[in-house]
Amino acid sequence: MKVKLLGRAWCHLCEEMAQGLRAAGIDFEEVDVDSDPRLEAMYGEQVPVLLKDGAEVCRHRLTAEAIAKLR
Repeated sequence: MKVKLLGRAWCHLCEEMAQGLRAAGIDFEEVDVDSDPRLEAMYGEQVPVLLKDGAEVCRHRLTAEAIAKLR
């Protein structure tokens, strides 16, 4: 299973989601959408986005349901 957190360096919601994932013990890779023009065009301001094996799990806020999908 590969989990990616798409976000931005200056995004407080992205940092909150990363902290929640760490607290839940979920291993993930952080990807800055500003470093990839394709991702920036796809997601714009709609970050953070959490992906599991390329499929969207949640957007903006980490929920208990999203964490359950990652286990």
